[in-house]
Amino acid sequence: MMTIHILGGQGSPGLFFAMNRIALRPEFGSMGAIMLGRQTVSAIIPLIVIVGATMVKEGIEDWRRKKQDIEVNNRKVKVHKHDGVFDYTEWKNLRVGDIVKVAKNEFFPADLLLLSSSYEDAICYVETMNLDGETNLKLKQAMEKTSFLNEDSNFSDFKAIVKCEDPNANLYSFVGSMEFEVQQYPLSPQQLLLRDSKLRNTDYIYGAVIFTGHDTKVIQNSTDPPSKRSKIEKKMDRIIYFLFCVLFLIAFVGSIFFGIATEDDLENGRPKRWYLRPDDSTVFFDPKRAPLAAVFHFLTALMLYTFFIPISLYVSIEVVKVLQTIFINQDVHMYYEEADKPAHTRTSNLNEELGQVDTILSDKTGTLTCNSMEFIKCSVAGTAYGRGVTEVESTLNGGSPLVNEEVNGVDHKKDSTDSKSHVQGFNFEDERIMNGNWMNEPHADVIQKFFRLLTICHTAIPEVDEETGKVSYEAESPDEAAFVIAARELGFEFYKRTQTSISLHELDPVSRKRVERTYKLLNVLEFNSSRKRMSVIVRDEEGKILVLCKGADSVMFGRLAKNGRKFEEETREHVNEYANDGLRTLILSYRELDETEYKEFSDKFNEVKNSVSADRESLIDVVAEKIERDLILLGATAVEDKLQNGVPNCINKLAQAGIKIWVLTGDKMETAINIGFSCSLLRQGMKQIIINLESSQIQALEKAGDKAATAKASEESVFRQITEGKAQLSSSSGRSEAFALIIDGKSLAYALNDDMKKMFLDLAVHCASVICCRSSPKQKALVTRLVKSGTGKTTLAIGDGANDVGMLQEADIGVGISGAEGMQAVMSSDIAIAQFRYLERLLLVHGHWCYRRISSMICYFFYKNITFGFTLFLYEAFTSFSGQPAYNDWFLSLYSVFFSTFPVVAMGIFDQDVSARYCLKFPLLYQEGVQNVLFSWRRILGWMLNGFCSAIIIFFSCMKALGLQAFNNDGQTAGRDIVGGTMYTCVVWVVNLQMALAISYFTLVQHVAIWGSIAIWYLFLLIYGAMSPITSTTAYKLLIEDLAPTSSYWLVTFVVVISALIPYFSYSTIQMRFFPMYHQIIQLIRRSSRTNDPEYFDRVRQSLRQSTTFGFTSHLASSTSRLSNENNGHR
Repeated sequence: MMTIHILGGQGSPGLFFAMNRIALRPEFGSMGAIMLGRQTVSAIIPLIVIVGATMVKEGIEDWRRKKQDIEVNNRKVKVHKHDGVFDYTEWKNLRVGDIVKVAKNEFFPADLLLLSSSYEDAICYVETMNLDGETNLKLKQAMEKTSFLNEDSNFSDFKAIVKCEDPNANLYSFVGSMEFEVQQYPLSPQQLLLRDSKLRNTDYIYGAVIFTGHDTKVIQNSTDPPSKRSKIEKKMDRIIYFLFCVLFLIAFVGSIFFGIATEDDLENGRPKRWYLRPDDSTVFFDPKRAPLAAVFHFLTALMLYTFFIPISLYVSIEVVKVLQTIFINQDVHMYYEEADKPAHTRTSNLNEELGQVDTILSDKTGTLTCNSMEFIKCSVAGTAYGRGVTEVESTLNGGSPLVNEEVNGVDHKKDSTDSKSHVQGFNFEDERIMNGNWMNEPHADVIQKFFRLLTICHTAIPEVDEETGKVSYEAESPDEAAFVIAARELGFEFYKRTQTSISLHELDPVSRKRVERTYKLLNVLEFNSSRKRMSVIVRDEEGKILVLCKGADSVMFGRLAKNGRKFEEETREHVNEYANDGLRTLILSYRELDETEYKEFSDKFNEVKNSVSADRESLIDVVAEKIERDLILLGATAVEDKLQNGVPNCINKLAQAGIKIWVLTGDKMETAINIGFSCSLLRQGMKQIIINLESSQIQALEKAGDKAATAKASEESVFRQITEGKAQLSSSSGRSEAFALIIDGKSLAYALNDDMKKMFLDLAVHCASVICCRSSPKQKALVTRLVKSGTGKTTLAIGDGANDVGMLQEADIGVGISGAEGMQAVMSSDIAIAQFRYLERLLLVHGHWCYRRISSMICYFFYKNITFGFTLFLYEAFTSFSGQPAYNDWFLSLYSVFFSTFPVVAMGIFDQDVSARYCLKFPLLYQEGVQNVLFSWRRILGWMLNGFCSAIIIFFSCMKALGLQAFNNDGQTAGRDIVGGTMYTCVVWVVNLQMALAISYFTLVQHVAIWGSIAIWYLFLLIYGAMSPITSTTAYKLLIEDLAPTSSYWLVTFVVVISALIPYFSYSTIQMRFFPMYHQIIQLIRRSSRTNDPEYFDRVRQSLRQSTTFGFTSHLASSTSRLSNENNGHR
């Protein structure tokens, strides 16, 4: 056996490779296969570990879901067996047509048709929190014909036939009929009990199974949310593809060089590289079969260079993101103590996307506002009542002119805060109608009808406290609760509801005493988004049939009778004033029916309700349309939905961060505009571009009923208004004027047409604020899609209601507010928070940190893998592209698993370029994410170049330092094992110390990760080298006998590591000194001794502040500028 250990000189670069292979393996015949096989094992082992970890994670999650399914399916419920006998069975055994008995606080096992309950009038209370998140109870009521079925024995011979719609996902509709005792009865959602709802405040109910399993409405709604991936992940995929191309390229080039060198190996019939023993080679070094040898080398090189591809990156990022979400969820600054609701990140895929948001599209009601309505003003019989001052009025520095006068000798120009009501939902103050004083008003009869209507026209459920006698209400919306509470506080108390009646206490104007009145409930015409109104038809104690109707002013004024418009002019004026004060308004009116007219309506209404067809709801609307006309106007209500705490400050900070905010709301334009002022989205002096269809020409066409002409004229009008808006922007391009775009729902429908939407978007993105009023849920989603696709930048949608679901799913990031409108928005969102103000910390702090961490983490992964992989390439090139790796197989396999991954994971979890306090103090720092400066191609390629430089310095320094001279005191020269071990040591030190240089915020965990990774390398080398030579191969006692005792090993390691870090250190020093980025400037402020200098601090802060066009900062700047100009003018 030869024992020559000589490094190949300049003339024979392959000598080093050959001598080591000869010393280790005499059988060259299968060298190509051996090398390919060993490279395959080295590459596959870490891949198996990574894929295995992912499979285990997914398997655990799948098993958890499976266990939940099994638990639900094995729940038990009582089902009718025979002859009135009920017995328990599992949910999974239920079949359509079964009769079940559900007890109090139990979940409904399927979609059930309510037959009867423990109450005489067959009502029951249902909690639908699992469906829509709403905690308020819903009232359900069985048909009167089946209400007698309230005992088990009654079902011994019960038979009926139900015809209904096919299974569908609509939770709020149900079309069907039941044939019972030869009679046909209509079914409605009022009789449908949905699976996963819970029975509350009712001892038991009986129900017939209508839909089971996957046919139930809750399962029909369980569609997978749209798959969302961050822009950084998508870009990372493109980088991986690029590295694959690089891998194929260098493998291909190396194979060509290897093939040429192999073909030219013969000289005068003798091989030049005689030490490779090509005569004993099967294929790999055979000059006669060079092309085939090149192909084998290409395959070997592909396996060898796989270390250029960071296969552990995806799993590491997933682990880091999961831990990042835990920190977000645990942030006490985003915990809403009042409702006991922390932030909840429902997906970890979009953490870094939170740091790149360019545009926020927000709902108004329940998102910017509390959705906790307070009755504050009303207009009755043309007189305005209520002297409260709203937040909008306070913001605009003016009160409502309606009551700013003395009435009956009382000065009403007072702030409502003087005598604040402590009743939730009631913030009304006006002595003229409080405490029964309404009976002294000129139109006392109209006031009585007004508050009677509020007391009767609703679907609220009263709950009477038996001890105190106090009545509370469960209502389907905060508006409805505010109305019944206001009526109660003003002397009209609703206290009882049955299937056929509504009972109330009210003050009698004649006797001036509290009397009880009961109204027979004939029909309820429910509210929906197309009707925009609700009506009830009742019979009073005198036998009169009344239609009581409340709805939006846009539909109600047109339904008034000629003799019912007595107070129309004053009421319109008041409604406009209320809208200007940021209040939500409803118009109240009524009419009286004669018996003939009602009978005709009732017959038609029952006929339509009995029909089983898909368009039954629209047919009901048509019938209701005929009865809801010729109404007599009573007045209007005004409720305030107050801004959530911290909204103006949050909007101001987001504006300073350069984030654009659009508000998409269903409210009237005036209401939305004034809420915009109160939350600092709009400011005085900002030019408003208003797009609507209120022109006299279009209104005339609408009255004429010419739909085609109206549509054409509307489209032309919107086009013209958009063109004029763009012209205004162009004319002011040289001046620092701010514009706000306000558009209504009708105009928006035309602006979103394919031929106009690009113009609309171009106008909108150049405006400081955008408010879309009267927007439907579909329009909200379409606007979000337009902004996302049209700008190509990250969009965030935030909302709290079911009407915001489409918008949340369409945006890059959907944020749900867990508010008063239930949890549908939360369940469809990516992240849930309790208050809008938490968006500031979510984006400016966690968003910035996550973006920086993930970006730096990915760049560092590419750096460390290129540093390692390129040393392999250089060594292979040095050895004549022989396919021989510089390192031991286990060194190759464990590099990305143990020696370089822990520090980068620790950085992805803990690193902070600046603290949370400084993130909030300098919002402009957020623009690093919006502009993507930390993950630009320039930065990525810069890190890759750094990796190539480190690899070149490590390789050539080690080769020169260890070549052609004695390595130790015995005079031994360095072989492949020593050179490989030394280079590997340098790589481990360099990539870990590079991480130490890149980290901005050291924690104990990061110290342990960095120094621990280096220590693990030495520990592994010690343990692995102590194993048998068969196991450890080239690493046998490498550290103990060859490396550690030799001073040159430690000296080379020290010098090479310092040399490899100098380029990055020099670049970062120059860049921070002369071309600092935002975060580096803030770091300098934090570290500078002048941090305590207020003047210096303010000067630097001003340099980091972006000029804003909305928010109260811009309002203050505008006011200061205006005062300065006025002072200059006076001079």
